Amino acid sequence: MWRAFFLALGIFACILGAECMVVDSFVMAGENKTEQPASLFNAPPPTQPRIFTPAEWAPWTLLSTGAVVILYSLTLNKP
Repeated sequence: MWRAFFLALGIFACILGAECMVVDSFVMAGENKTEQPASLFNAPPPTQPRIFTPAEWAPWTLLSTGAVVILYSLTLNKP
């Protein structure tokens, strides 16, 4: 069980690192709530999208950490 957990964790870190290497920034949009119609005086405030820009060191750190964790999971004993 631990072997599969660490293998999945390492693969996830490698995928996230590769994704951060390809993408410059992530834009997370807010929810669209249309429960009541907006009028001139009762308009809900617009939600600002959240922008996440990964640091320059993040992709390589995630890739290398994921590779080390994958190698560690392969050295664990099989039950």
